Amino acid sequence: MSETVLSQESAAKKTQFKVIDTDIHHDIASVDDLVPYLSDHWKRYITEYNWKPIKTTPFHQVRSGTKYRGDSFGESKRPPGSDFELLKKQLLDEHEITYGVLGGWFHEATVATGWFEFAAARAAAYNDYTIEQWLNKDERLLGSITIPADPVAAVREIDRVGPHPQMVQVMMSIGNFAWGDPRFHPIFEAAERHGLAIGMHLSADITFQGGEFLRYYVAWRAAHPQAYMTQVISLITNGVFDKYPNLKVALIEGGFEWVPFMMNRMDAAYKGLRQETPWVKRMPSDYFRDNMRFSTQPWHDISAKHFLDIIDMMGSDKMLMFSTDYPHWDFDAPKRTLPPKISDDLKNKILYENARELYNL
Repeated sequence: MSETVLSQESAAKKTQFKVIDTDIHHDIASVDDLVPYLSDHWKRYITEYNWKPIKTTPFHQVRSGTKYRGDSFGESKRPPGSDFELLKKQLLDEHEITYGVLGGWFHEATVATGWFEFAAARAAAYNDYTIEQWLNKDERLLGSITIPADPVAAVREIDRVGPHPQMVQVMMSIGNFAWGDPRFHPIFEAAERHGLAIGMHLSADITFQGGEFLRYYVAWRAAHPQAYMTQVISLITNGVFDKYPNLKVALIEGGFEWVPFMMNRMDAAYKGLRQETPWVKRMPSDYFRDNMRFSTQPWHDISAKHFLDIIDMMGSDKMLMFSTDYPHWDFDAPKRTLPPKISDDLKNKILYENARELYNL
């Protein structure tokens, strides 16, 4: 074998990274998929009363069906993300995913206000569906616990499914409630007690993105970071990380370019106003570095220098985790997303190591 071939093989091996995808949207084909996991009392609302989730998205997509990759509908024409075999083929196998974190797409049970008993039943059914139809079929898949917003019911659900070996986080919707409020602290206590991270992801709510319908999908999308900024402020100023120092929060699909700005702004505010929140014992930027992680999707075309400058301003290379956002239209592939000129060590941390540490894998 020639020296050239050997060097090419060595280079290929050198650049082959393990990958943890921290944002995969698995779904149900319809609410009928939940029926086998509901008690007789609740299932009749679907089978007899034709209950349907409330549509919360106030805008329309630019074109019908463009929320998803065109190929993610598959030959079965099931809704994208609801076909295990197709997801396995298009994502896990094709992109050689070491682990994939299922975030779901059933935020409806979490954002529901009122009738928490039914919301809790739907959340539990979705979790059981996830375990039976997804986690049990592939050890590469990891789960997120869907919870109702009622803290008592949420803790009960975390205690019920939290011990499952493939469950790694509790999922919360980013824009509906100020989760740092003390009434929600039992949820964080339960997550920390079970060694679970907290995942925070977009829902269709607009409360933390101006509080009013911004007319257009492009406006809603551009405003995403507002909701994440509001949420991290709520968590820090309400002392969540002082009360639960081992808790880790993954902020998913909200970008990361805004993070250094908010770290600096919160530090500046804290220096002059910390007497108002004496339970906050450290500089806010310390909680960002120690307790928060941010997914890379949606990736914007930025140069290696720009990207490295952001990480330098963060003061840590452990805060970013790779994500694809499968099966959505702005899917990011692990081998094509990060700037090619960054170091292999940094690529490994973002693609694999940072998430491995977060989820105790």
